Amino acid sequence: MRVRPMKESDLKRIMEIEHASFSAPWSLHAFISELSENEYARYFCLELDGQVIGYMGLWFILEEGHITNVAIAPDYRGQRKGEILMRSVMQMMRQEGMERMTLEVRASNTVARKLYERLGFGAAGVRKGYYSDNREDAVIMWLDLQEG
Repeated sequence: MRVRPMKESDLKRIMEIEHASFSAPWSLHAFISELSENEYARYFCLELDGQVIGYMGLWFILEEGHITNVAIAPDYRGQRKGEILMRSVMQMMRQEGMERMTLEVRASNTVARKLYERLGFGAAGVRKGYYSDNREDAVIMWLDLQEG
């Protein structure tokens, strides 16, 4: 298993995972734009036996990372693959000088929230009606990468 930078050639598989993971998936154009036009974007793939099984994206602005998305293919969920991916990316970002990370997570997504808490993220607030598909609230979570 390895974590590596995402490439445009990964996007067919990324879109499969995206659509299997989210009720309001990103478009192919959004991913292409992130990879080719956003100087702040960092996107990574989790690869197992040569196949992409997950991905994570974030924006690196000043010393902070804003996680845009994390997803693991359905057949690999519940096996701590998301934790492996996130820990690997967190370590790489520490080495690049990132000091803090943040994300928003659906209030109802207890599985993801427990993972983020296990990684050291703490809830810091709520964005009311954040998700456009159903107006669900998002919990804002932060992590200090310099601790631990």
